[in-house]
Amino acid sequence: MKASRLNSQFLRLVTFGGLVAGQLASAQLTATDWPQWRGPARDGTVSGPAWPVDFASHPPVQLWRVKLGPSYSGPITWSNLVFTTETVGKSTEVVSALDRQTGRQVWRAEWPGAMSVPFFAKSNGDWIRATPACDGESLFVAGMRDVLVCLEARTGHERWRHDFVQELGTPLPAFGFVSSPLIDGDAVYVQAGAGVVKLNKRTGQLLWRSLTDEGGMFGSAFSSPVMATLAGQRQLIVQTREKLAGVNPVDGAELWSQKVEAFRGMNILTPVIHDDLVFTSTYGGKSIGFRVGVADGRFVVTPAWTQKSQGYMSTPVVHDGVAYHHLRSQRVMAIELATGRELWTSEERFGKYWSLVAQGDRVLALDERGWLFLLQANRDRMVIADRIRISEAEAWAHLAVSGDELFVRELNGLTAYRWSGGSPPTAALPTNQNP
Repeated sequence: MKASRLNSQFLRLVTFGGLVAGQLASAQLTATDWPQWRGPARDGTVSGPAWPVDFASHPPVQLWRVKLGPSYSGPITWSNLVFTTETVGKSTEVVSALDRQTGRQVWRAEWPGAMSVPFFAKSNGDWIRATPACDGESLFVAGMRDVLVCLEARTGHERWRHDFVQELGTPLPAFGFVSSPLIDGDAVYVQAGAGVVKLNKRTGQLLWRSLTDEGGMFGSAFSSPVMATLAGQRQLIVQTREKLAGVNPVDGAELWSQKVEAFRGMNILTPVIHDDLVFTSTYGGKSIGFRVGVADGRFVVTPAWTQKSQGYMSTPVVHDGVAYHHLRSQRVMAIELATGRELWTSEERFGKYWSLVAQGDRVLALDERGWLFLLQANRDRMVIADRIRISEAEAWAHLAVSGDELFVRELNGLTAYRWSGGSPPTAALPTNQNP
């Protein structure tokens, strides 16, 4: 790791006078911020203003739209700012801070960051993938070539960076840097450098590197880590391309692990935690609930249940002990997490990907075709309250919900919407099954 330097060939920074001051009003997380992958709690749930019961009477109103280069990174928000990434000219990675009210660019930083993914993934593009994370002071951005950059959130000035390939001598990840950073306390955790790493978030010091014996197919990790308390111990839950593991966040020691099979190591989902159970589902594998316990002072991990359903890229949301899960088959399944029992599976097929956000018993689902669905969590059947075509372009990035605003990162742009006029989440929703 090297100290930050403003090198015109490596980093170009543009600031706009008068806009930077006061843009980040607070370094304290609020209920209406969306600061990282899958939101404030990293579980796809939000609080804040109640959502409307449909789109017909309360359609999302466009506030602004900006054109951008392609990206799969989800947008994030903190206070007055919205952060987004893009790949420009197939050679440069860019991160921008936008004014939340107007979409006007506040600052922009960039660095060389292009690579080519394997031929069978070409249809999904070579552009930047991981979602940044912000703590109100710093912004952590993962570049495709296994580079993690820390920027000052107010100005975009670089604080530190790691080029894991150069520093650790690890191979360039075949699919790029896909895992999204997790901020916890004074540390940043992420799958990079052919393992999982912990860094001091202020200095960039590499504190430990773990799970380094996992090569997997092409040696690239997809899944993003989460922090959880299982069997009474706080731990980092990491899904590599070959296994699921609990890691001690203090020293990186592996507490437990279980092999997870998938076609070409496509363990993509972020693990879902429910009580002492960890849920995952893989492409070319199956859905599994692992029960984590302790016996004789050691962790004991066993498959509590398995079933044949296969996930793909969409991480489920959970309400009242039920996971609402978009499958490889493009159907949606409700799974009772305590037992693994299939409650229902939709007859309708949707897009290849859903980004899911839940508020109480209501669920928003954005698929890559640009359709936004409003669902009601229901154990007995699938209930689609409403749907709307919110984008004509592909929308593979995760939907961000911040207060009464929705941020949709289309492949070549970012659009902000206001969706207000809600009622309490317990209100009955109408059912609209029409396409």
